[in-house]
Amino acid sequence: MKNNYSRIAHYHLPGLFEFYELYKVFLPLWKNHRDWFYPWCGIGSIYGSPAQCLWGGGRVGFGEADSNDVISLMKEYGISARLTFSNSLLKEKHLADKKCNELCKMFAGNNFAPKFNGAIVYSDLLIDYLQRNYPDLYLVSSTTKVLTDFNEFEMELNRPEFDFVVPDFRLNKTFEKLSKISQVQKNKVEFLCNECCDFGCTSRKACYENVSRMNLGENVIEHQCKAPGGEGGYRFSLAMKNPGFIGTQDILTTYLPMGYSNFKIEGRGLGSAVVLEFLLYYMTKPEHQLEVREAVYLDSMLDLF
Repeated sequence: MKNNYSRIAHYHLPGLFEFYELYKVFLPLWKNHRDWFYPWCGIGSIYGSPAQCLWGGGRVGFGEADSNDVISLMKEYGISARLTFSNSLLKEKHLADKKCNELCKMFAGNNFAPKFNGAIVYSDLLIDYLQRNYPDLYLVSSTTKVLTDFNEFEMELNRPEFDFVVPDFRLNKTFEKLSKISQVQKNKVEFLCNECCDFGCTSRKACYENVSRMNLGENVIEHQCKAPGGEGGYRFSLAMKNPGFIGTQDILTTYLPMGYSNFKIEGRGLGSAVVLEFLLYYMTKPEHQLEVREAVYLDSMLDLF
């Protein structure tokens, strides 16, 4: 992979609460062995939400890590934390939720610089609430909006309340249009790299809505994916064959030169072992992947499955 890069790829990684133990092992390796990792990439943020999070969306959160421990880890390594609050079905009554408000207070406070931490959001109701009550959190427009129309996506980029916008993965390769937007807009784009969902899926929004209902505590049946291959669950090998997949070579030779620098890695609903494979593929030089894998696997405190 060539080294003549002019921009840094900022990865936004999954599992702030869900994979706290993994990052507790990985981040010291990232800090102390920078020569093991690609020099053209960095960690832009780690995102997620704890279990039973009313405002949560995208995935049903299962993170059990203590919020104070998460905050300490992010502070130690200077990494932005993003609360995944992408529930699409919130109502006025949900805004008073004690747990979610306490999370906002913790991540907007604790001597963090203004706009250091953020929230991934869908609901305009929640956007207004966060702007009024927690202005120190920056806002990210969630991919759960399923923005597949480029004009709608560009309108979202022009909304001043958002620092980042994550389009649907099916816009990842619309290069003719992506090349023509302004650099200010490009700086706000955050591509979802490793989606495994069928490229022709028509029920993606319904799937996310089902998760929103589950997070609200509604008694609903889990969404059953009818798309080809959906019954098999996530496979990174299949994601790599997806027409919307963005690999390391794509980032280095296409997206960075085009002026894009933010890339989201999905995986909150997966196991630590799979997320480790993402960290190896996207960030770790091939000749050092075994060393990283061994350091993580040999940590007796970490359950990778």
